[in-house]
Amino acid sequence: MNSGSKTSKADEAEPVIDMAELGARIAARLAALGTPPLPRNSGNRRTASKKALLKAIKAAGGKW
Repeated sequence: MNSGSKTSKADEAEPVIDMAELGARIAARLAALGTPPLPRNSGNRRTASKKALLKAIKAAGGKW
């Protein structure tokens, strides 16, 4: 009895993606597009707990 999927075929291997190559291709495309910096969230609707967390990160010397 075959326990594999009825739709998959063992002789059809999926292509292997080289993550380093993919990362390099994505970086090259972004550089070619000259992607502008994205605007930061204004923070007008932050909860009290999020404000406290960001304050603690800043006090610890972190940058958010």
